[in-house]
Amino acid sequence: MTDRERLRTTFGEDAARYHRARPTYPPQLFERLSGPRILEIGPGTGQATLSLTALGEVTAVELSPGLAAVARSHAPAARVVVADFDVWRLPEPFDLVVAATAFHWLDPATRMARCAAALRPGGSLAVISTHHVAGGTEQFFVDVQECYERWDPTTPPNLRQSPASAIPCEFDESPFFGEPEFHRYEWEQAYSTEEYADLLLTYSNHIVLPRRGPLLADVRRLIDTRYDGRIVKRYLTQLALAVRVSGPGRP
Repeated sequence: MTDRERLRTTFGEDAARYHRARPTYPPQLFERLSGPRILEIGPGTGQATLSLTALGEVTAVELSPGLAAVARSHAPAARVVVADFDVWRLPEPFDLVVAATAFHWLDPATRMARCAAALRPGGSLAVISTHHVAGGTEQFFVDVQECYERWDPTTPPNLRQSPASAIPCEFDESPFFGEPEFHRYEWEQAYSTEEYADLLLTYSNHIVLPRRGPLLADVRRLIDTRYDGRIVKRYLTQLALAVRVSGPGRP
């Protein structure tokens, strides 16, 4: 099993925490999308799925049975299938394919071709990505690096968050899609000490960290003692939207 395959299976270990702690998406993002037949890849517990069901008929393909069960409860109008999209047998083509904070987990050698094969001619691929950017309680994100350097030897020294303006607009080059449109949304979320610890435990690199217990204890102590038990985190949500102009043969 590759590192990618191992890490992408970690999210289902605590589906309730994932649903409770993971942020949703800016509502104005969904105003740029339209159905009527929508395929969502990697819905998790349905953070984007519920909004997508207001746009059309949604089929959501989720790798984790635990996450899929929560998604069915959260977005009951969607059809949630437990499968690996990389090898899932594609049904009739869709009008829109959406991957919300999930596209990077797909096989980079085949993901664009498979997304194109899942779309009708003229259909659209929407890739939504979430980035952690400078802002919010900025000094906390400077101070917390000491915790990571203490407990995670892979942490680069003096790591700092980048401003949103420094995050590149990236989209896989593909002959199957036209030039993508990029739409960006910056926003902030406040967290209590325990809410932030909960959030960290939904990230695959934290879940597999051997010394995550001491790290989280350090982070909790930092928030409680220096920041009165509350910090604010700034996010950049990016939507890349591209139209299918050609397509491979369907597998």
